[in-house]
Amino acid sequence: MLRLSRDLYLEMVGHTLSGLPDEACGLLVGSYSGEEATHIFPTKNAAASALIYEIDPREMLGVDRAAQALGADIMGVFHSHTHTDAYPSPTDVAQALDPGWHYVLVSLRDTHPVVRSYSIVDGVITEEPVVVPDLGAGSGTGASGRPL
Repeated sequence: MLRLSRDLYLEMVGHTLSGLPDEACGLLVGSYSGEEATHIFPTKNAAASALIYEIDPREMLGVDRAAQALGADIMGVFHSHTHTDAYPSPTDVAQALDPGWHYVLVSLRDTHPVVRSYSIVDGVITEEPVVVPDLGAGSGTGASGRPL
């Protein structure tokens, strides 16, 4: 399960929308292998592509240092799919190297963004609920990732 505050959820979705027409990305910060993200760090898509995302290693190092200063860890990554479902592509699976992370996808294919989260361990994709307390109807997705 992944828990996000309403503000973090809206910041994440807003960042992915602002990245159009390219995929947008960022990092989730909280307790490693934990359920609750306490911060998000939007990052630049170094690939500048509508098909793939890449976080610059220097930017990732900066987020790691900021997380440590908060007494936290990088606990996951999020990125958008501009024209496809919120489901990991083969490229996403190949990039998923940390089995303790949450891999969050924001599909911008339809009218309303759809947010879903997965664990990816040794190429095995397992969907997990996304819980956003106080997210009003019509504001995005429910825990199942389906639009409200």
